[in-house]
Amino acid sequence: MSNQRITMQKIHKLIELHQLGVSQRAISSQLGIHRRTIFNYLDFLKSHFGGDLSTALSLSESSLWQLIHVEESPSVKDELLKLFPQYQKDLSQVGVTKRLLWEKYFKRTKGAISYSRFCRLFREWEATSKLSLRMEHKSGQKLFIDFAGNKLHIVDAETKEKIALEVFVAVLGYSQLTYCQAILSQKKSDFLSALSNSLTFFGGVPQAIVPDNLKSAVNKSNRYEPDINESMLDFAEHYQTTIYPTRSYRPKDKALVEKTVSILYTRIYAALADKVFYSITALNEAIRGLLATHNQTPFQGKEESRQDRFDTTERESLQTLPATRYELKSFRFAKVHPDCHVKLSEDKHYYSVPYKNVGKTVKIRYSAEIVEIYYEYNRIAIHQRMVAKGGYTTLKEHLHPSHQWVMNWSAEFFEDQAAKIGENTLKAIQQIIVSRKYPEQAYKSCAGILALAKKVGDKRIDDACERAIAYEYVSMKLIQSIIDRELDKVPIRDANFSTERETPMIPLHPNIRGSSHYQ
Repeated sequence: MSNQRITMQKIHKLIELHQLGVSQRAISSQLGIHRRTIFNYLDFLKSHFGGDLSTALSLSESSLWQLIHVEESPSVKDELLKLFPQYQKDLSQVGVTKRLLWEKYFKRTKGAISYSRFCRLFREWEATSKLSLRMEHKSGQKLFIDFAGNKLHIVDAETKEKIALEVFVAVLGYSQLTYCQAILSQKKSDFLSALSNSLTFFGGVPQAIVPDNLKSAVNKSNRYEPDINESMLDFAEHYQTTIYPTRSYRPKDKALVEKTVSILYTRIYAALADKVFYSITALNEAIRGLLATHNQTPFQGKEESRQDRFDTTERESLQTLPATRYELKSFRFAKVHPDCHVKLSEDKHYYSVPYKNVGKTVKIRYSAEIVEIYYEYNRIAIHQRMVAKGGYTTLKEHLHPSHQWVMNWSAEFFEDQAAKIGENTLKAIQQIIVSRKYPEQAYKSCAGILALAKKVGDKRIDDACERAIAYEYVSMKLIQSIIDRELDKVPIRDANFSTERETPMIPLHPNIRGSSHYQ
């Protein structure tokens, strides 16, 4: 029960204090027994007597000694050792503990040993088991990733130059099913593409991805809280998994993937040593064939292979892949301009955001296809990415209401609005549009007429437009003058506007002097 023998007198006292409700900490202080030892004795006694230890207090010291220190019979121990291989597999499942396994064993086994003895025997068995290190990972829990130290090569068909390639390796912790791929570099774009390929190869997503402290994944290593770069975090968010980097200078943390790499040197590198490849595609096709053989080769001394273990247990433990493949994104910060746009400096293109964010610093997250804009972790805009330098991509609803009105300006828009007022207003608007050299100049005049209609009413504006058309010169100022002088209320006489008169009519204008000025 313990490394140090404890007298039965103390055991009796321990039971008595426990029955009185004294805490294990207080019992430890009073009897000078370590709390873990107290826990083990109480656990053992409860397994025999249940929660009430009154029966144990009635035993003599001799009987109590024999009960506590008796070793299990050889048959009980032998039967238990036969169960340990299956228990080891069961422990790979999420939520399964030694305590749970012992409780099941205790309920169905006559003369079952205590939990503490069960754990001790299991530890001793694990120490002699060849698979103890390989079986310590939970099914579907971790994917270990790294780059092999040695590189593979392809040859440029024209220059005959050898090009060194990085080799990405990913290994599932439980089954040790392996993925391997040659890529151009360890840059984020190549690295995350290979990592995405590995998840597709496995057909699912583990609970955690365990990289070494690669620059492509970790900005700054730390034993407790490493600084993971934004692209890696974005990747994890897309696949609903966790990034759990290994500790710096702790080779045991990545022993599994390093051991796998050493095996691949024999099973893949050696097999490709005498072959020449002129493209990455051809090299990776050769790797895939050798990788399949590696995964289907039984473990040393076992009949089971990595592929077998994956198919029977780990495949169903992986999370489902998302519907879309991950697309690499970049990140920038920018300040919202007064015109409600932010500039993506890489393309020199401008994208609109809601006008309420003018003057604020926002985060731009963009891929080859999409531009997303965030403020305080909330997405405030999303656009299709455009590469036209100096161009603007604008959503009308992002602008201030007064700016949205301007966004609607066009010849068709003003003609439609004028038609709602009257036939004369429509004719006046059409004349203004065709008479101006620049459309924007005409649109401002049209907007002024429509604004005037809101003040004086549709009928007065339509009558004023009729008089302005009769003057054969239409402008916003002329219509304003007609309204101000209330000439729209004076009936138009056909004689005054006859097209057959010899002398032209002088148009109405505030700066024109009448004949009375010279009398």
